[in-house]
Amino acid sequence: MRSLFLCVLMCLSLSCRDVHAETNALLAGSNSVAQGEAVTVRLTQTQTGWQLERSGRPFRIQGAGGDGARELLARSGANSIRTWGVGDSTASLLDEAQRLGLSVTVGIWLGHERHGFDYSDYGQVSQQIEQVRSAVRQFRDHPAVLMWSIGNEMEGYEKGDNPAIWSHIEFLAREVKRLDPNHPVMTVVAEIGGNRVVAIHKLCPSVDVVGVNSYGGVVSLPERYRKAGGTKPYVVTEFGPPGVWEIKRNAFNAVEEWSSTAKADFYKRGYKAVHADQELCLGSYAFTWGAKQEATATWFGMLLPDGKRLAAADTMAELWTGQSPKNRCPGIESLRVAVKVDSVRSFAPKSQLSAELQAVDPEKDNLRVVWQLTEDSQNYVTGGDVQVSPEVFPDAITSSDNNSVQLTLPEWGGIYRLYAYVYDDHGGAAVANVPIKVDGPKRIRPARKAELPLTVIGEPLEKPAYFGAGWMGESKSIVMNEQSTERPHSGETCLKVEYSKPDGWAGVVWQNTPGDWGDLPGGLDLTGAKRLVFFARGKAGGETVKFSVGTIGPDKPYHDTARVSIKVALKKDWTRYEIDLRKKDLSRLKSGFVWVVAGQGRPIAFYLDDVRFE
Repeated sequence: MRSLFLCVLMCLSLSCRDVHAETNALLAGSNSVAQGEAVTVRLTQTQTGWQLERSGRPFRIQGAGGDGARELLARSGANSIRTWGVGDSTASLLDEAQRLGLSVTVGIWLGHERHGFDYSDYGQVSQQIEQVRSAVRQFRDHPAVLMWSIGNEMEGYEKGDNPAIWSHIEFLAREVKRLDPNHPVMTVVAEIGGNRVVAIHKLCPSVDVVGVNSYGGVVSLPERYRKAGGTKPYVVTEFGPPGVWEIKRNAFNAVEEWSSTAKADFYKRGYKAVHADQELCLGSYAFTWGAKQEATATWFGMLLPDGKRLAAADTMAELWTGQSPKNRCPGIESLRVAVKVDSVRSFAPKSQLSAELQAVDPEKDNLRVVWQLTEDSQNYVTGGDVQVSPEVFPDAITSSDNNSVQLTLPEWGGIYRLYAYVYDDHGGAAVANVPIKVDGPKRIRPARKAELPLTVIGEPLEKPAYFGAGWMGESKSIVMNEQSTERPHSGETCLKVEYSKPDGWAGVVWQNTPGDWGDLPGGLDLTGAKRLVFFARGKAGGETVKFSVGTIGPDKPYHDTARVSIKVALKKDWTRYEIDLRKKDLSRLKSGFVWVVAGQGRPIAFYLDDVRFE
């Protein structure tokens, strides 16, 4: 369900390393095959149930997904990793996995309708087919490949019953198996509600394995899968603590996060529940081996951003190897804010308050506690999209020790979170937080200063600044392909836009923060930019399009400080356009780039490339 990240991690004990070597020898079969020689993986059915066989030996998946240090993952006893897409780093990832004795379920990302992908559009679908074929051809002979995973939650979050999607999945599964008969094919869905299980079984006979991302419901997944009609073997492709969407909001509409200690217990319960299903379950991937900002800084991470292990990592190591790490992570028994009777942790601005922490260490190691107050993101969406890290308030902490903290709350109203990070001296950590409400006028947080020049649309960006997430008007009539190869202005791809209605209007806003229309902090300070430059062309020529910088008005707390537009009739050839930004207040641009079209009596198409602030 979620997006991925990079950490540098500490190593576990030698005993885990030794157990891992024996475990991989048993479970992985031949991992010593020379680079470039494919390892055959078969899906077989025995008297007791389905199983994977790798080089003729039974192989049960014990893995994780995420961008944390893979050497630590291997030393923790895992035998597999899962990816979500194929990119520039895939080859090196496979090489590293092979060196460490890890197999890889290679994920191939498929378009999501909520991101504008149209499964009834010939151009988008045909291009996606070629991308899948290319990925399989490129990596099918790598010895680390375990199986192919086509798509991740591409069916959406409702009933998951669009037959066009499942027909496409079936076609892709057949193509992958034609190109690579040596590895099974899986597709991954968001839990099993709606018609997902029925659709895969009826419309996708070529899909060998069902991948299920399951959080709060993972303990009951084996039973629910069968009740939904599931007979194909399955892999739990993401599991962890209950998701933010599964937790009831508190009295001031914030989510209460479990401590890392409580989460570790849920990882154990989920793992044991699904691995007890020896008939249909082929194994599991814990989420996420790394750290991620999603709702909070620590909701899904099994590691901290600095690489320290949390209890979930130790728990999985014990489950994978059968042996507890020699030095285990600290634990948190409680974190409490001192409040008055009947209070719901709601305070006046600049209030002084205290909190108490009860932390323990299994080996009675010396502990160090770091306290931190941050703004709450209040971004509790479920799609795993990129989120901006909330502001930190270091001056709020007035005094602290390992058991308590005294702080002075900010002068502005809003929701905040008090974090307690607990560290031992052996690479282990624990974390808990509590949300706090400040009743008072809300502060408008300044935008982050951006470096110029800044590209909005161009060749695939490692860290995009703006996201084309704000769809407006007749949005169902928009098809937007960000990887079009139809005569790009530069590089290998450009953006193609199609609007199929002869009337009405539609548009897309490139946003920071994605999905927000001025209610949440974000945006960039582009002071110093003199112009927005972009290249555009029409498919037929003569298409009229309005292009803008900024679109959110001052009625919103986080509005665009500048709004400038131009309207052009496009030519058939690439043409350079610019929006003059001199003498404009660019201290906050939530909407970095906007296009809008009105009905022109016919469907239209146009192309964009090399959009950047200079």
